[in-house]
Amino acid sequence: MSKKELHPKDYRTVVFMDEAANYSFLTKSTAKSEETIKWEDGKEYPLVKVQISSASHPFFTGEEKIIDTEGRVDRFKARAAKAAKMKEALEAKAKKAKKEAEKKAKAKDSAIEA
Repeated sequence: MSKKELHPKDYRTVVFMDEAANYSFLTKSTAKSEETIKWEDGKEYPLVKVQISSASHPFFTGEEKIIDTEGRVDRFKARAAKAAKMKEALEAKAKKAKKEAEKKAKAKDSAIEA
């Protein structure tokens, strides 16, 4: 790639929306998007949704707040609970299999003695 082809040429006007802060801004970008939105000027522009912007970032707002737009903590807790249940089920299954193997071994031993 030569230096002439280094920068993208497909700049267009795009709306970026920070859903956490309910804040949108219009700018030029090469970001791809399937969604569109009608802007204040009445025109329709591609819409790019972002999780954090200057309106919601603690550095810019001076506020420290937790933004969990996708429920990451809840998903982590659910995965951990599911893993713990699965581990318990596997341990119970292993104990049951061990007891059955011991019973079979006892029955085999008593059959050999008889």
